[in-house]
Amino acid sequence: MSIENGANRLENRFVEYWVGDEDKDCIWWQNEWWSWNRLNELALDCESKLKEAGFKRGQRIAVIMPNSPMVFALSVAAWRLGGAIAPLNERTGVPILINTVKMLDVNAVFVIEDKLEHTIDFKNILSTPVLPVGADSPLKEVTMRSGTIESEDIAVIFSTSGTTGKPKAVPCTHKNILTNIDDSIIAAPGLVSTDSVFLNVLPNFHSLGFNSTGLLAILHGAKQAVLPTFVPIENTINVIKEARVNTIIAVPTLMGFLLGYLARKNEKLTGIQFIISGGDKLNIDLDRRAQKYMGIGILEGYGLTECSPAVAFNPSQADRKLGTVGRKFKTLEIQVRNRTGKLLDIHEEGVLWLKGPSVVSGYFRDEKSTNERFKDGWFNSGDVVQIDKDGFIKIVDRATDIIIVSGFNVYPQEVETVLCEHPSVRDAVAVGEKNNVAGELVKAFIILNEGMEVTPKELILHCKERLAHYKVPRKIAIVTEYPISPAGKVLRRELRKIKIAR
Repeated sequence: MSIENGANRLENRFVEYWVGDEDKDCIWWQNEWWSWNRLNELALDCESKLKEAGFKRGQRIAVIMPNSPMVFALSVAAWRLGGAIAPLNERTGVPILINTVKMLDVNAVFVIEDKLEHTIDFKNILSTPVLPVGADSPLKEVTMRSGTIESEDIAVIFSTSGTTGKPKAVPCTHKNILTNIDDSIIAAPGLVSTDSVFLNVLPNFHSLGFNSTGLLAILHGAKQAVLPTFVPIENTINVIKEARVNTIIAVPTLMGFLLGYLARKNEKLTGIQFIISGGDKLNIDLDRRAQKYMGIGILEGYGLTECSPAVAFNPSQADRKLGTVGRKFKTLEIQVRNRTGKLLDIHEEGVLWLKGPSVVSGYFRDEKSTNERFKDGWFNSGDVVQIDKDGFIKIVDRATDIIIVSGFNVYPQEVETVLCEHPSVRDAVAVGEKNNVAGELVKAFIILNEGMEVTPKELILHCKERLAHYKVPRKIAIVTEYPISPAGKVLRRELRKIKIAR
């Protein structure tokens, strides 16, 4: 069993940057600042009660709760005892939650008290204790089942059902996470300073929320405003003002909601120093609106949970290229390969493969999935990229999202970009639809700018003038919203199921 050097462990970094500043403001929660010392006291209480209940090194606990002081406290407690934490998404549904909890082999599942009634179905099925906890109060009685031992290097396990519904879990080690957040700060000079206040509102079951927002801030001595949810948007805007948030790490969906609210109110936020967006493609129009209503542009980035998660982002307003996700982090090695795995020139269009200290070694107890995506220390991102001469990476598309029309590859982002060039279009998503003759045809779903009108026929004509014939959407639907995951990604698989009449 491997045990990472103490200096490379999260629980030690949790203390390191706050020594001498234990009473300094640390997290904004429910309209007041908590000091680091107050948060640490909650963590110490959790540590004591987990230990008393029999939690051992190499074991795991799961949490199903929104962002809160307790998520930090339970995490630090588990790490200090040599264990790991697994944040889960309650919206995945009871069957998947049950399978995930069993697969992770956790000792206990902690659920926020006012959500316990929603977990009753799987509470009655599982042999694993499901325990109610407060968002910011000491633990009550803790009971645990016996769990098997895994590596003490594992810190956080992120779970996803993917597209099959079968749970798949990514075990990030202490070294994976620390390398990644340190790389993030090197890649964006000035991201963390003595005046930094981060917005922590992305869900903690997603690595962008847990690692790149919550941990990045607290493990570098930066303050953060913690919100359990971003709705109502008015509340998020008020917290940004009251806590004087100046650093926002978000997904495009969240930025769309924030900027939409500001536009409706004709209101501007001041003092924002950094906006970094990841998790999904960024509509360039959001950057224009961010400059108008927040006084600064958006730095687009890219990451994968298997990379803990950040891979690249544009470093600054002065040194960025719109439409790219920036340059790779220096500790990462990259290769570009074709779809059969053959190595290509770094500047050729192909699938991105990655290797480095922030890349996990495989999936948790899943040899089959590990063998499919990990080869000789290299990880297959599944994303088709193009890297320019300056090292800026453009995500062409997910390899799995490519639409194949009569044998020709159609990249949805190219179609979406052309659609968004129309003045009436705010956002666009293109997906494939099965066709007996061509294999697939392109269809698109459009959200219009407020007060604008356009017909599907006009949009198809717009595309015909700018795209090769096989790339032109044959069907277009105008909608008011997209199905999105709890992490803010557009659910393309759901859009594929929707029939559009010609």
